[in-house]
Formats: sequence, C-alpha cells, structure tokens
Amino acid sequence: MTRALGLLFGGRARRRWIHLILGGALAMPYVLVGSLIVGPLTGVDDVFRSLPLQLGSFAVGLPIASVTSLFPLTRPLESATVRALCGVDADALAAGPARTAAERARTAAWFTLHLGLGGIIAGMSLALPPFAVVLIALPAFAGLRDTRLGLPEVLDHGWVLALSPVAGLAALCALAACAAGCGALLARWAPALLGPTPRDRLAAAETRAADLAVRNRLARELHDSVGHALSAVTLQAGAARRLLDTDPEFVREALAAIEETTRRTVGELDAVLGVLRDGDAPGTAPAPTLASDLEGLLRRTRAGGQTVTATVGLDPAALPALVSREAYRIVQEGLSNALKHAGAPVAVRISAPGGHLEITVENPLGAAPAPRPGGGHGLRGIADRVRLLGGTAQAGPSADIWRLSVRLPLTTPPMAADARPRPLPEGTA
Repeated sequence: MTRALGLLFGGRARRRWIHLILGGALAMPYVLVGSLIVGPLTGVDDVFRSLPLQLGSFAVGLPIASVTSLFPLTRPLESATVRALCGVDADALAAGPARTAAERARTAAWFTLHLGLGGIIAGMSLALPPFAVVLIALPAFAGLRDTRLGLPEVLDHGWVLALSPVAGLAALCALAACAAGCGALLARWAPALLGPTPRDRLAAAETRAADLAVRNRLARELHDSVGHALSAVTLQAGAARRLLDTDPEFVREALAAIEETTRRTVGELDAVLGVLRDGDAPGTAPAPTLASDLEGLLRRTRAGGQTVTATVGLDPAALPALVSREAYRIVQEGLSNALKHAGAPVAVRISAPGGHLEITVENPLGAAPAPRPGGGHGLRGIADRVRLLGGTAQAGPSADIWRLSVRLPLTTPPMAADARPRPLPEGTA
C-alpha cells in the first residue's frame, strides 16, 4: 500500500506531474490556433463551449506544435526539463540541438507527445479535483445537491449519496494514476526520442578517450620531469650539506647543479602544461631529448655524488625526434630509481643494433627499488611509453643486479597500439 501511494503521490511522481502540466501549458497557444481553424469550419463562434470542438482544436494544434519544434533550442530545453523533472540520466539525453533529419523528426515526435499527454493530464487536473471535492462533500452539504450545479438527480438517493465520497476519492486516485502512468511513459521514451544517436555516443567516447590520453600523458611528463628533478635536488642538497666543511668545491658544484636543475625543470613544467594548451600531438610538445640533454642529465645526476657510467654507442642526433624524446624520459626514470633507492654505481648503456634502440640501466641488486605505498608509477610510465612506441621492456633482478632493459624500434611507431595503463612486467616483456 505504501509503495503504491509512493508511485502515485511520491516526489518523483509529483515532478513528472509538473512536467506534464508544463506540456499542457505549452499546448494552449496551439489549441487557440486550432480553434481559429475549427471554428470557421464548423460555423461555431465559441468552440470552447463544446467538448468535442475543444478536442478537435487540440487535435489540429498538435501538428502545428510538431512543426515549431524544429527550432534549434527545442531539444536542449526539452532535455534539460526531462533531466530535472522526469529523473532521466543526463548521459541518456542529447544536450545539443538536432542537426540531422532523423534527429529533428524524433524531436518533433517527442514535443508532440509531451504536449499531447500534457494537455490531457492538464485538462484532467483542472476538471477532476473540483468535481471530486464536491462528491466527497456532498453527503454533508445538502445545498450541493442543487441540480443547478449540474449534478444528476440520482444523487438524492441515500445509497448513491453514501458512495459519492468513495467515487470522489476514486476520481482523485484515477487522476494520479493517469499522471503517474503518462509521466513514466515519457521518462521511458525520452532517451529514445531525445537521446544521442550512435554517432553522437561514438564521438563522445572518442572525446573522453582523447581527454584521458592527454591526462595520462600529462601525468607521465610531470612524474618524470618534476619527480626526477626533486629527487636529484634532494640528493644534491644532502651531499652538499654533508661536505659543506670539508669540500667547498663539491658544494659549489652541487649548488650550481641544483640551480641548473630547478631552472630547467621550470622550463619543462611549462612544456608539460603546453600539452594541455596545444593538444596531444606526438612529437610537437617541446621536451628534452637524448640529443639535446643526455650529457646534462648525466652531469646533474653525478653532481649529487652518484657514480654513473654511460656507454653511448650511437649519435643521439640521428634518432627520430619522438624516439629520442621518449628514450630520454626512460633513461631519466631509470636514473631516478637509482637516485631514490641506490647507493652504488649505476651503469647506462645506449646502442642501436639492427634498427632498434636499446637502453639498459643497471645497479647492484641490493639497491633495487623497494615496494612503497603509492609507488611504482615510474615503471608503469615506462611501460606506457614503450608500448606506444611498439617496443618491449623488462625490469627486475638478473643475477646480482637490478636491470631495466628497453628495446624501441627506430621506425614510425604504431600509435594505435593498446594504451591502457598496465604495470611493467618483471623478468620478461
């Protein structure tokens, strides 16, 4: 019983009832236009004195309403109203105006349906409640049984008079049931008539995927550039503090490295934010590469007291720009892991055998990255970069060392590869 009353008179039912009343209010101008057509055709001056002529005017006005629904703002306004009053999910409705013929036809069908059902429910809402109140009060007020009110004389019979309050309540419940039913139908049909087409859904999904790709790239760039800089500066500052009294020359070099690292990182941060301003076109966002800053990266890492040996068996300037940029970030992240977790020498090897770029970063096994809460983003970032370039990567212990090994093709990378974030596999790619 409680559930039935909630369906008929609950908050959602009342909001949908208001939605129908608004449809009836919108229908009134079209009914007036219909009366201007029905009146001359039937030879009646006042069509509103006759219920059949009122219904005829209503029927004539609805096709006119369907034509006016072709205005561009109709679908956005109707969608907003449906979201607010009918409880339909916003994702199921189109926000923009109808553009194609099919979308306009569906919008016209919805507008006609809304005004048609709304006009019926609005008329019932105007007529039934006063009549129901009279039936409910009829046994208590003899004056209401005056036939001048239009009530039938049969109501003078006792048993009929006793049942009139029941009939009044039934009329109110019937009105609520009709309103709830029509509101439920409109809520069910709204996604089909006002919702986006498959093409719109595909375009929205592509937009969301592009936005997610930009966010993922921005996160990778921030992690690699800013994270490495903070690790390097922390190590350099710590080394300078320890040697402040014994090795002033080293302290000066460390402070110079800190200054260079922070200045360069500010520039990289501007470049990373440019990804949001200029789009996510691969290779267009300014960023350091092996050709432009490999030596600087190694120098700044060594300035913190870290022993780094590098073997470069190729000319970095000969690498494709995209490969050179991503390779720089991979080397940077490998050194960042060493800065955070290693206290032993780090070896970097870069070569290009057989049309592939091979990068290896090694340090003793005792300095391998240890699990830490919220950590591991760097290795996942390397995995994402390698996968987008169509390469392979492996990271993990090998004999008595921790090795990060990456192999990248030097040809155009297959940018359509699966880009979903996955952890970097340990041991094998």
